[in-house]
Amino acid sequence: MSPDPTTDARLQHLLTLEGLSAETLTDLLDRAQAMLPDAHAGTALRHRHAGRTLCTLFFETSTRTRSSFQLAATRLGMDVLNFDIATSSTRKGESALDTLKTLEAMGVDVFVVRHADNGAVAALAAGAAPGTHLINAGDGRSAHPTQGLLDMLTLRQRKGADFSRLCVLIAGDLRHSRVARSDLHALRTLGCGEIRVCGPANLLPGEDVLQGCRVFHDFDEAVAGVDAAIMLRLQRERMEEGLVPSLEGYFRDYGLTPARLANAAPDALVMHPGPMNRGVEIDGGVADGPQSVVLAQVANGLPVRMAVIDALLVGA
Repeated sequence: MSPDPTTDARLQHLLTLEGLSAETLTDLLDRAQAMLPDAHAGTALRHRHAGRTLCTLFFETSTRTRSSFQLAATRLGMDVLNFDIATSSTRKGESALDTLKTLEAMGVDVFVVRHADNGAVAALAAGAAPGTHLINAGDGRSAHPTQGLLDMLTLRQRKGADFSRLCVLIAGDLRHSRVARSDLHALRTLGCGEIRVCGPANLLPGEDVLQGCRVFHDFDEAVAGVDAAIMLRLQRERMEEGLVPSLEGYFRDYGLTPARLANAAPDALVMHPGPMNRGVEIDGGVADGPQSVVLAQVANGLPVRMAVIDALLVGA
């Protein structure tokens, strides 16, 4: 993120949650909670950023994130430009930065960027004009900051603002997950009492990513007594690398089933960033059960993204 929130109260970009202060994170969550009543209905905020333009610049496919940003910008009264990579000049060899500069010249104020490469959004931010704002909608396996924020908002709504009382488990394919990294950044910053991670050894990232976490390889031990279990998608596109012997074996060892959930705290939350592989990392009955807040996470994406856009544009 630039500039550093400790020296400048107004955000220029949101590239990662790493390095953000607890005050900045809390401010974004407070702002999102305040916008919640107007996020899904009503026109009270349609005047707030009327005349400003947001572009979804997605070099990877997306359903939840892209749609959520489109609606968030519309709720704030913005014009929305959806960049279609399949019909763009990038297929003719135009660089991502040249594409951004072209759209910037048309008056785009905010770019929401998803890219397959680590650090790609930060590189675009470095080349953007001073008045342009970039939001990272997921780059490689590096970061997905708005997903991290909406996960924290969902936790806070149901468990309270004191994260020091919580034991949170993140389980599954952490190695390839940008969501896991953003959740870990946020949980640490907000002072989560205990952060657990669990997965096969070859699906866990390096020690630098897991700093301060309790690492488990036995999922039954990992889930015992937790207040929330954040289940991650087993990224099937990686299966050709032979990362797990079989989907059936993975579900047997690391799938969240009703029996395993019964060993968590009685009011434990079940979370998942989506898309879900039912019968692989999570049982369908658990995904749709009374402890699941998966759809609440999706719903919270709208006020969170409104809050981030608003924070970037206020004072701009």
